[in-house]
Amino acid sequence: MSTQSPTRPADASGTFALGGDLPVNRLGYGAMQLTGPGVWGEPSDPDGAVRVLRRAVELGVTLIDTADAYGPFVNEQLIRKALHPYTDDLVIATKGGVTRPGPDDWRPNGRPEHLRQTVELSLRRLGLERIDLYQLHRIDPDVPLAEQLGALTQLQQEGKLRHLGLSEVTVDELTEARTYADIVSVQNLYNLSNRSADDVLKYAEAENIAFIPWFPIATGELARPGGPLDAMSRLHRASPAQLALAWLLRRSPVILPIPGTSSTAHLEENTNAALVRLDDEEFEKLTAAA
Repeated sequence: MSTQSPTRPADASGTFALGGDLPVNRLGYGAMQLTGPGVWGEPSDPDGAVRVLRRAVELGVTLIDTADAYGPFVNEQLIRKALHPYTDDLVIATKGGVTRPGPDDWRPNGRPEHLRQTVELSLRRLGLERIDLYQLHRIDPDVPLAEQLGALTQLQQEGKLRHLGLSEVTVDELTEARTYADIVSVQNLYNLSNRSADDVLKYAEAENIAFIPWFPIATGELARPGGPLDAMSRLHRASPAQLALAWLLRRSPVILPIPGTSSTAHLEENTNAALVRLDDEEFEKLTAAA
């Protein structure tokens, strides 16, 4: 394992071109935690949330993931306050298709008229004329997928969306979706301890689709005293979280981890994971341990 120390550590994660034409640094930032409890309402420290977002960009993060449902609406507004006008290399990826009646309550709504409204409002909140990556937050089982993606492709044709992605889907759903739209990313639960979406990752890798794992840091028992992450952490002076992120970056060139935090210190720790290089033996050891 080796490490380096540039001022923009996210640059060391390498790049991936979304849709073949939109390059981002592979280690991004997920902004969901910059809201109140239950992903509801304002953060307890709004000024601190702004500092975290600005620090992420300083560290070389060029992909920030959000959603209209985070807050709801609060997250997108914070991003605009902190970062607008955006640098040319910064991609704000947002999501729509879920309504929020209350804290920790998430309900799919893929009606075309709802999706059109969510896009228009996200554009306004983010201060954008076009959203570079717009992801369907969840497929609504009560609305034909062709209608959901049809609404988004129409907005794409109008120049309001550049690229489309999906969130939490199966291989079958992803395959079907690609008959209706050009899908450049998929965002599923995936980490060192939970690889239930391995089949989706394999498909994404074969098709050069970005795989954006949410909840990327889940070390659990692996980080217990005497566990494999704990032992490797002490040996190489890298935290368990950094090792978990380094494993993801090594796992596949299409993986774009988006660790989230409301702490500047944790943000810096997570972003420095891009500097950690697992050798073959270490990678295989972590893979087998989990």
